[in-house]
Amino acid sequence: MLSFSIAEKSSSTSARTGRLQTDHGEVLTPTFMPVGTSGTVKSLWQHELVETGSQIILGNAFHLYLRPGLDVVNYFGGLHRFISWDGPILTDSGGFQVFSIRNKRVEDEGVHFRSPLDGSRLFLTPELSMDIQMVLGSDIAMAFDECVEPGVPREYIEDSVARTTKWAHRCIQRHKGKQALFGIVQGGFFKDLRSRSAEEICSLPFDGFALGGLSVGETFPMTRDMLSFTVGLLPEDRPRYVMGIGSPEMILVAVENGVDMFDCVLPTRIGRHGTALTWKGKVNLKAARWKYDKGPIDTECKCRVCETYGRGYIFHLFNRKEALGRSIVSFHNIHFLNSYVKKIRESIVEDRFDDFKSECVSKGLVSGPVNA
Repeated sequence: MLSFSIAEKSSSTSARTGRLQTDHGEVLTPTFMPVGTSGTVKSLWQHELVETGSQIILGNAFHLYLRPGLDVVNYFGGLHRFISWDGPILTDSGGFQVFSIRNKRVEDEGVHFRSPLDGSRLFLTPELSMDIQMVLGSDIAMAFDECVEPGVPREYIEDSVARTTKWAHRCIQRHKGKQALFGIVQGGFFKDLRSRSAEEICSLPFDGFALGGLSVGETFPMTRDMLSFTVGLLPEDRPRYVMGIGSPEMILVAVENGVDMFDCVLPTRIGRHGTALTWKGKVNLKAARWKYDKGPIDTECKCRVCETYGRGYIFHLFNRKEALGRSIVSFHNIHFLNSYVKKIRESIVEDRFDDFKSECVSKGLVSGPVNA
């Protein structure tokens, strides 16, 4: 079962800290969730995730359904045992992955598409998404929704909002057991449709609520504007989750508006390509300027990578295409984001969130003002 309580609130913003209690442990919020789409956060061991300060990770129902398949995960006793992770897990419903597939056909009953693995015909429904996530046994499951991209005509988004609400009802009817279930608010980039979706989804007995359909190709100002408008429409007494954000700047905007949870592939995706997150912004470690540099990735970072390896060695690893380079920069990036969010939590507890935000701007980590 899941419980959530608010601990501290900022006196000048909507930022807050909380405690999310699951059967696999407590999560202090705000929290960043590393993405382990196929049962692994790319390039990292599970014990390394613990070392980076990760409290909860994300898996994906759609990808795990395709491979290894539910029979395999069920044989091992659920996703926790299959991947040897003792902490909390949230599973995405597959809605975003279906959104990413071309040549799909969306109907009120579900979505028709072809498998990206072998081209076989598949039909994903709210009921199947719930069945998959119940077998996976995650602590938090997500309702099946329809995500739409920027520029889609308003008429379609109106139908999509209605469809997402119908699917939410069907998810609740199908879902059983002690696994928590979150609903997802959609509505594209129309505020009245976001309001309508929030009213409909938040009227249902979900354990938490998420904002979907952001960070799907729109500009940063569009994301910021829609996020700040919509978060206030969600109930205060349940966890608020914005899906798919992971940049320091976007995290700060989200927390300032009262968001408790967020996830993104960003730290491992850019890490595998040699880009590190630091307190002074992003650093391209594949650049030749680092060839003779003995310093750590970030002089303010206390992670094992920064205390062990110099930038010159990391440059060498990427220059020689060694797997270790991808692994250690991904480790650093997740450690950095978790440390960053921990400092945000501390600033809220000490009621100096605005000061922390100003420090981030002065260091060049984020542009300012972030709440413009």
